[in-house]
Amino acid sequence: MRSVIRGLKGKRIGVLMGGLSEEREISLLTGRAILKALKQKGYDAVGIDVGRDIASVLVKKRIDVAFIALHGRYGEDGCVQGMLEVMGIPYTGSGVRSSSVAMDKISAKKVFLHHGISTARFEAVDKDDLSGIRLKPPVVVKPATQGSAIGVSIVRKRADLPGAVRKALRFGGAALVEEFIEGRELTVSILNGRALPVIEIRPKDGFYDYRAKYTKGMTEYLVPALLKKPVEDKVVGSALEAYRALKCGGGARVDLMLGKGDVPYVLEVNTIPGMTELSLFPKAAAHAGMTYEDVAEEMLKGAGLDKD
Repeated sequence: MRSVIRGLKGKRIGVLMGGLSEEREISLLTGRAILKALKQKGYDAVGIDVGRDIASVLVKKRIDVAFIALHGRYGEDGCVQGMLEVMGIPYTGSGVRSSSVAMDKISAKKVFLHHGISTARFEAVDKDDLSGIRLKPPVVVKPATQGSAIGVSIVRKRADLPGAVRKALRFGGAALVEEFIEGRELTVSILNGRALPVIEIRPKDGFYDYRAKYTKGMTEYLVPALLKKPVEDKVVGSALEAYRALKCGGGARVDLMLGKGDVPYVLEVNTIPGMTELSLFPKAAAHAGMTYEDVAEEMLKGAGLDKD
């Protein structure tokens, strides 16, 4: 049994997983892996499948610190973070405001523009009315507040736009219609303010959707991405700027497209990145020489720090 972080000895760590969102199953995979890693590191960690009674469960189980392994609504959007702050329980990751803004892709993109960070042109649609959309296909249509590529469509013909928007609106909130950037799909994982190696994502069917993300063999990953040093520096710089602009903390993953002229366009920031065996964050960390257990412990170190 390895020694634990000073200050966390004797503390009970609750790994919050599952939850109420469309990403429940992925969250359970992430949470179970995190729980196993923390136990291997010697922590007093327990798994908690989050339901509407989460506050009473945390009290009953006498949780001192929360490791948030939730994805999607109610877990990644500031809701559970706010509850934990009211209860006085330190937690991993970003704070309430950062989580909320990052989860809302439209709000996040407005922050990027304010800070001069390149992002794909976009329009917001909050009802089934396309008369105001000026962007011409190809475009990407996605729910503004979902992750894991849930409800995402690539639209190449105007006639297909209404169906894609209706599909996105079914998940609640607005739909984001975003310029399709032709180029290379990249992601930068950031751990406590430090960028890990850039990964290039090459889905075999050309679309990195839910199936491509979570089906073994459906996507090729280049770790590290084959980039010239000046281009790599620009990509990493843009990712760090986005992380800082949203005032993120702990672990986060920044998704980008490398467009014409090697211009990096920040698409979104995931404040609770997946940590399954197929997830990108542990792949990047492994190339940086970190074990999965090391990554989990580093994330845990951020619990209790001032948020936002």
